[in-house]
Amino acid sequence: MWSAYHRKTAIFGWLLFVVLAAAVGGSAGTVEMTDSENGAGDSARALKILEESDLEGPATELVLVSSGSEGGWKATATQLIRAVEATGETAKTDPPLPSADGKEALIRFEMKGAADEASDRVEPVLKAVRAAAEGREGVEVHQFGEASADKWLNDLLADDFVKAEFTAVPLALGILLVAFGAVVAALLPVALALTACAAAYGLLALASHQLHLFPTTYSVMFLMGLAVGVDYCLFYLRRERDERAAGRDAETALRIAAATSGRAVLVSGITVILAMAGMFLSGLLLFEGFALATIIVVLIAVIGSVTVLPALLSWLGDRVDAGRVPFLRRKAKGTPGGGGFAGSVLRPVLARPGLSAVAGTLLMLALAAPAVGMKTEQLGMEKQFGPDAALTVAYEKITGSFPGGPDPARIVVEADDIDAAPVRKALAAFDQDRVTVHRAKNVAEIEVPLPGDGSDRRSREALTELRERTVPAAFADSGARAYVTGELAESVDFTAKLKDGIVPVFVFITAVTFLVMLLCFRSYVIAVTSVLLNLLSVAAAYGVMVAVFQHGWGASLLGTEAVGAIESWLPLFVLVVLFGLSMDYHVFVVSRIREARDQGADNRAAIAEGIRRTAGAVTGAAVIMVAVFAVFGTLTMQSMKQMGVGLAVAVLLDATVVRMILLPSVMALLGDRNWRTPRLLRRLPDLEHGDPASDPAEPPRRRHATSS
Repeated sequence: MWSAYHRKTAIFGWLLFVVLAAAVGGSAGTVEMTDSENGAGDSARALKILEESDLEGPATELVLVSSGSEGGWKATATQLIRAVEATGETAKTDPPLPSADGKEALIRFEMKGAADEASDRVEPVLKAVRAAAEGREGVEVHQFGEASADKWLNDLLADDFVKAEFTAVPLALGILLVAFGAVVAALLPVALALTACAAAYGLLALASHQLHLFPTTYSVMFLMGLAVGVDYCLFYLRRERDERAAGRDAETALRIAAATSGRAVLVSGITVILAMAGMFLSGLLLFEGFALATIIVVLIAVIGSVTVLPALLSWLGDRVDAGRVPFLRRKAKGTPGGGGFAGSVLRPVLARPGLSAVAGTLLMLALAAPAVGMKTEQLGMEKQFGPDAALTVAYEKITGSFPGGPDPARIVVEADDIDAAPVRKALAAFDQDRVTVHRAKNVAEIEVPLPGDGSDRRSREALTELRERTVPAAFADSGARAYVTGELAESVDFTAKLKDGIVPVFVFITAVTFLVMLLCFRSYVIAVTSVLLNLLSVAAAYGVMVAVFQHGWGASLLGTEAVGAIESWLPLFVLVVLFGLSMDYHVFVVSRIREARDQGADNRAAIAEGIRRTAGAVTGAAVIMVAVFAVFGTLTMQSMKQMGVGLAVAVLLDATVVRMILLPSVMALLGDRNWRTPRLLRRLPDLEHGDPASDPAEPPRRRHATSS
């Protein structure tokens, strides 16, 4: 309410904060995590050793030249080598290595400069390779390497996320326009969400100098910021309009909205922040970055919702309904009550709560059933981008003709003296045909090709043999420390670490949810119900993800295909995000039910009143969240598709089956036990609001500030 009475200070203070945060963060720049920081286990230790030595050499590119006849590749290979060297971007080019049948050859060359900057300079090389193959019938050229793959991936991600962000915002605005029927009312939530994201971008950039970030962290932050920013504003604005429709004056309506929806926003925001903090327990820097990003953007969205939003509503008054859309005409001050559809659904649910609870639970469990057979892995290139992607085709062609070439296992050896006789003897065991050894600063790197496609069972068995038998036996008496890394090893270690980390994260967020609900409603029954309903939503989301992306059920309807596994980091991420976001709806709905009960309604009447009154806001918020998440389901990367579809389905189920069927039926069955506070809990802090209409206001001399 201070913001409503000091609206100029609140509005210009908010704008100044957003501009300064974005400007300072933009000038500071972002620090991204290294490969070793993004890994786990022995593979991360190996990468760390390579990063600290001079052994991490230049980026290597491989070009496969294929022809239909033996030696038919020679002219193309000769021209290609000349063209590549003429770019001035390559440091060393090896002679073509023929295949066993003589119809193909592999050309290997190194990029100049640091490997992590090679993707910025590889474009002339890519053009030279393409030009060398043009006009030559019967000859195919495929290129794959660190620089070309990074450039292809960076360009793809940039295009995808720009498309997602520029699609999600107009989509959210359109939905709000339909919900409110007025341009100004629709613009407010989007403006709040976008300014919150802008400020969060800047603060996250500053924080990245201490906690390094994964490149997609900003997109995850935008996804969360847009969702919660719009939702919080929607809840607040909807309550203010409802009170105006009920005949309240502008000041009283705003005060009631602050005391009810404003407090619900604070509680749900705190719950989301605490749930996100659980990702710090995963032990992986990737999730620590996700946690930090979402905590920052949610915190800023909450602050904006209780400061600049009431200030704007106070300034606008009834002008919040300006810009009426004729074919979306509503009553200027909203419609009291509302929830006509919700009322139709609630009548049979409350008439037969036992049957409704059983039916809703069985539906959620049926959707969750496929999750029992969930298989997780770090999706390889073919699964991540599809078999027809240019990078996937090049990788498979090269791997098929020269197994292990693009993605060999890498043994990193560190010793006090790399030239000591026992160490040289151990290294010599690997120094043979098609195995390369590099030495620098008492560190050696050994590249060992793996059979298979780099991620199948043959490759995994070979990696296990290398790690558990070959390497320990070779270096047992050498005094050296040897670790195995490479794409497959990194995937195996990351997934293993993730499985260990999900248990403490799960325990933390369930405990946090329970405690926040206990403090908010002073009822262990409400707290337990909240946790169980959240678990049902998460389980159903897992089941749908497995059914669609692992088994392929209905995948074609969503424009995707089965890949046989779920991206390894998604189960934990979806768990945390859904536990946080579902509390938005839960706190908002249960607070309204409690409010109706405190005003004298019996249990079932309070349930009906609370759900009907919140139906419009919850439906609008859910539609926006589903739409935003669904946009990410249209992106190229399989992991983004899985995240978008999983979150969209979970929010949809949470706002419909859980909030409209399970919550009212379970609360109806429990009756007055919902609100009983054991004597032991009566000494807990009380986070409930009192009578919102009687909350104290600012002295009368400032009350003119809320007039329209």
